Amino acid sequence: MPQLDIVLPVYNEEHVLAGSVEKLRAYLQEHDFPYTWRIVIADNASTDGTLDAACRLEDTYSDVSVIHLPEKGRGRALRKAWLESDADAACFMDIDLSTGLDGLLPLARAVLDDGYDVATGSRMTRGSQIERSIGREITSRGFILLIKLLFFVGLSDTQCGFKAISRPTAHELVPRIENEEWFFDTELLLLAVKGGYQVKDIPIRWVEDTDTRVNVFKTILEDLAGLLRMRLKRIPQREDH
Repeated sequence: MPQLDIVLPVYNEEHVLAGSVEKLRAYLQEHDFPYTWRIVIADNASTDGTLDAACRLEDTYSDVSVIHLPEKGRGRALRKAWLESDADAACFMDIDLSTGLDGLLPLARAVLDDGYDVATGSRMTRGSQIERSIGREITSRGFILLIKLLFFVGLSDTQCGFKAISRPTAHELVPRIENEEWFFDTELLLLAVKGGYQVKDIPIRWVEDTDTRVNVFKTILEDLAGLLRMRLKRIPQREDH
């Protein structure tokens, strides 16, 4: 049976970590998830009790493991977790579980059964149901429009914290990603679609979390710098294409 690593990158999430992991475990067990699975908590330099809480979960559940990074950065955490994984595919989701868990099976199936290299949750594709502020809606749609104008790609949502990747694709693409923080997602998808990899959008249910660790202004500047860097970069084609 194929195995999926479900990575939860966390930074100072002590207050929600146990509840979210237990909710995720219960969902996977109650819905007879058709793949072998493991939950990987990737703590990147938390300064509260997140790492201790994660280790308690690891001690309690055999299907939960923990990795710790001494530096911040969601991209840095995903790089380590994905490249060290021995599973057939790996995914990640935000610890607040903003994305409905009913999207997890279609996400996993796309890369484990349907032949896609990468699958990504999309809040802007047909069938998605979202609840978020008008400000976030305008920012997200503006960012996607900019990507389409710069790169001539059909991506509908690059920043949703809900993605899966096959192990071979991870080992080909992740080492090429330069960003270690929030632009990691966008860079991954641009490398994939421009490089000839098969990417599938998955419609999702998504509810905005107002208790966010994201510095919006800093992230916007990081995204714009990342897009400029990618626009000037030659993206190699997949070797078997």
